[in-house]
Amino acid sequence: MTLTELSRRTGITMANLSVLKTNKARAVRFTTVAALCAALGVGPGDLFVLRAEASRSGVMAP
Repeated sequence: MTLTELSRRTGITMANLSVLKTNKARAVRFTTVAALCAALGVGPGDLFVLRAEASRSGVMAP
């Protein structure tokens, strides 16, 4: 699916989707996660991975 189509389905701007795609987001709203999950037919756990270096600092990494 293209970012354009995902933006259309979720109402999330192309700029925000680009920030998420490039792992430059510092935070993600729950409403954004919910919209992405609904559009993609996945659960939150399918969108995020806990990396070893992030788990030590207590921060989730996309």
